Amino acid sequence: MPLNSDPNCIFCKIVAGQIPSTQVHRDESVMAFNDIRPLAPTHILVIPLEHVTFVNQTRAEDEKLIGHMVRVGGSVAQKAGIEKSGYRISINQGRDAGQELDHLHLHVLGGRPLGRSA
Repeated sequence: MPLNSDPNCIFCKIVAGQIPSTQVHRDESVMAFNDIRPLAPTHILVIPLEHVTFVNQTRAEDEKLIGHMVRVGGSVAQKAGIEKSGYRISINQGRDAGQELDHLHLHVLGGRPLGRSA
């Protein structure tokens, strides 16, 4: 596991290879993989390799990481062939927003009209 990981976190276990995933991208700071419960034809998660729980727990030096996550989101959308029709990148924070796992991640959704969100 990475230096900053949570042994009980499902995403940390995916990063460590303890839980399989359909990986579509990995580099020195993030990985992206297909969501196992997709909400759209394309539903890819982008997560930092190190365990970060919430956006409001990031530090100024994490700005590069957050920006990189968004750039990777755009890159995997392009690889998935949804960049021209459109896609959504979202970060859910807290239970009311639909965050199910306490490891910072962003969703890349597309492949169908998504409509407006709240």
